Amino acid sequence: MSQSAPGAIRVGEPVGRWVLLTTVLGSSMALLDSTVVNVALPRIGEDLDADLAVLQWTANAYMLTLAGLILLGGALGDRFGRRRVFVIGTVWFAVASLLCGLAPNGGLLILARALQGVGAALLTPGSLALIQASFHPDDRARAVGVWSGLGGAGAAVGPFLGGWLVDGPGWRWVFLLNVPLAAVCVPVALRHVPESRSVPAGGTAPGRPGAAHRRFDVLGATLGALALGLVTYGLIDSSVVAGVVGVLLSVAFVYVERRQPDPMLPLSIFASRQFTAINLVTLCVYAALGGFFFLSVLQLQVVAGYSALAAGTALLPTTLLMLLLSGRSGELAQRIGPRLPLTVGPLLCAAGMLLMLRVGKDASYVRDVLPAMVVLGLGMVTLVAPLTATVLASVDVGRAGLASGINNAAARVAGLIAVAALPLLSGMGPETYRLADELASAFRRAMPMCAVVLVVGALIAWTTVRRVPAEAAACRPECRLHCAVTAPPLDPGGNERTPP
Repeated sequence: MSQSAPGAIRVGEPVGRWVLLTTVLGSSMALLDSTVVNVALPRIGEDLDADLAVLQWTANAYMLTLAGLILLGGALGDRFGRRRVFVIGTVWFAVASLLCGLAPNGGLLILARALQGVGAALLTPGSLALIQASFHPDDRARAVGVWSGLGGAGAAVGPFLGGWLVDGPGWRWVFLLNVPLAAVCVPVALRHVPESRSVPAGGTAPGRPGAAHRRFDVLGATLGALALGLVTYGLIDSSVVAGVVGVLLSVAFVYVERRQPDPMLPLSIFASRQFTAINLVTLCVYAALGGFFFLSVLQLQVVAGYSALAAGTALLPTTLLMLLLSGRSGELAQRIGPRLPLTVGPLLCAAGMLLMLRVGKDASYVRDVLPAMVVLGLGMVTLVAPLTATVLASVDVGRAGLASGINNAAARVAGLIAVAALPLLSGMGPETYRLADELASAFRRAMPMCAVVLVVGALIAWTTVRRVPAEAAACRPECRLHCAVTAPPLDPGGNERTPP
């Protein structure tokens, strides 16, 4: 076993490159599956003879379990070992991906997607946490920057890769590709990545009192996941009963979290008005983005007649702009404060979505699609890095990891609800996605709705977000090359780690 001690690895060492390889592969699997599956949805529906609800659940089953369990996944890594939980999550994710690729019908595909989300909730928090724990303090920022850059490049080409797979070997390879990636990732992690966890019982983790002997909030996690699932089911299947029960379970979740000695979601963190405001902005932004990316790939393929490869390629400008310019955006926000970027960013995104209304039958990419993607990308560039930095600056240092996890989960919940609600609000029926004229009409109704939600987010930012100290609002390395469109970057919190 070729392992160095936690906190002693250098980026330039061979073991450092192995650690970066396995963490990039692990995070890339989860990151890609959050984006590339949308490109495959029309072909999945065609091959499995599925209605719109199956396509919604194919996207949402993954987001449901990921959003509901991501905070618990980070806590499990802290307690039982970050490498151990990361490896378990990677294996789980790969097995679930294999089941997705072999699914003979929509029901089994949805179940496998939910299992994929569980695996992603285990490996996603651990990927960056392993880097923070493994590398020497002098090399951590550089290591995170390399990890972020490689992961960002992977996310940028994700929709293109998904489209190529769908048009080539078939949509099932969108999922099956994860199996060989995991086959490389797991042995490297076991051989080269040192184990780490929070201080063993009897001590406390720096900045996180009592972290070593906290109990797991299984009841809270269960109530939260059930509430999300029932609300989502109520919206997708137009079930009032399910929706009402989901809302009641949401109330029960808040009640339990308020009374739990060690809650998964400590409500006291929302005492920070800045933190609450930023999460409201996050909900608005990522709800609009979730609905947009779900419907836009359908619009491009069904209405505009693009192939899956062309539709995936059409999304590249947005992610490439984020990859190239997020760092500069973070530095600008550090100088002028987050209020203006968090107001202008959503407004630019709203403009980009309204420009997509020009995309109809036989749409020209250069004339109709590209301007919308560029404006949307500039909006994302403007807001993502300042949003993440402000979230982390709005709470005590010891709660940075928790704050980042909550913000990341809020973004995923927003996308989940949007994918469930937007087709209903725009009047889409079970077979609308197969009918170009009906889908085009629904798309024309949906884009202004997304734009309105973004305007609301901009208003919240303008009226509630306040400037934070420059050193607190510094753009973290993981923000500089970030280009995922489903959630803001996840920060594991403090850098102090101890061996098992």
